[in-house]
Amino acid sequence: MALLQTNQRILMGAALIASIATWILTMLNMGPILIFITSAIALATLAATVGEATEQLGEYLSPGATGVLQSALGNLPELFVCIFALRAGLVTVVQSALIGSILSNSLLVLGLAFVVGGVRNGVQRFDLRPPRMIATLTLLAVSAIVVPTLAFELHTPAAGHEDILAIAVAIVLLLVFLASIPLSIQGGPQSVPHDEKKEGVWPIWLAVTILVVTAVGAAFVSDWFVAALDPAIKALHISEAFAGLVIVAIAGNAVENVVGIQLAARNKMDYAISVILNSSLQVALALTPVLVLVSFFVSSTPFTLVMPPLLVVALFLAAILSAVIVFDGESNWLEGTALIGLYGIIAAAFWWG
Repeated sequence: MALLQTNQRILMGAALIASIATWILTMLNMGPILIFITSAIALATLAATVGEATEQLGEYLSPGATGVLQSALGNLPELFVCIFALRAGLVTVVQSALIGSILSNSLLVLGLAFVVGGVRNGVQRFDLRPPRMIATLTLLAVSAIVVPTLAFELHTPAAGHEDILAIAVAIVLLLVFLASIPLSIQGGPQSVPHDEKKEGVWPIWLAVTILVVTAVGAAFVSDWFVAALDPAIKALHISEAFAGLVIVAIAGNAVENVVGIQLAARNKMDYAISVILNSSLQVALALTPVLVLVSFFVSSTPFTLVMPPLLVVALFLAAILSAVIVFDGESNWLEGTALIGLYGIIAAAFWWG
């Protein structure tokens, strides 16, 4: 344990304790609400641990390759949660969780970064090129995700072929994601420089071991979390849409995005913007199409990308606002407050379903 810093020990200890507590509560059938809360804490800390291990492993790679690795591994806990939710037939939760991830990154986390950075440093400026590329790719991916819903709601000839259309959209998005990997490896918009990593580099064997153990733990905790999700939703009198949009999305990736807020506080907005917006891009361009394809094997109800219109409108608004905000190359605390406010309004609109 001497290889780990104090904050790393605390994080991993919290993840271990929360995971064990979730297992014990599940085995003793102590009630869905308690299991739901402890498993959400476990997922959040496990997500942060995956991010930490991925960063440490990235110390042995180029900055661009590190960005690709973060894209592949950063959303593991959320991927497991969505797979188990699909298996349980909770398609609404999966839809809301994916959209919620994009909304929480593009509105809540970005807004918090603007507020914290703006209060501490005043008006902040950043290089336009990498954020513009990320925002453009995210907007393109979101547009592709919106098309199946439009086809269904407008009663076009494609409305009766949602399954095939979803597969086509998923394949195209994955091809775009694969096409972006060479640019990322060469130091494109997804890369995060090594000088932004924490001090105290782990041996590669330790980084790999912790990453594997954490990923396995996340798979088990995700299963327990989903098992408690439906009864907890009913006991708390909240909708599946709100649970996915807010609770699952925040538990899955908000903790790891604290780094974006920290970078903004240190007046490093170039890196903060790229980290936060790239999280949205990963969900839209990689995680969503993977889940579409996986759903045909693990669920009797495939994930077809046909979503409630309000969810689609909220998604498109978030993508457009993110693109518009980065095009002027500066941010302030008032813009951040507005973004957080919009996130709160959208979340409130889904409280009832």
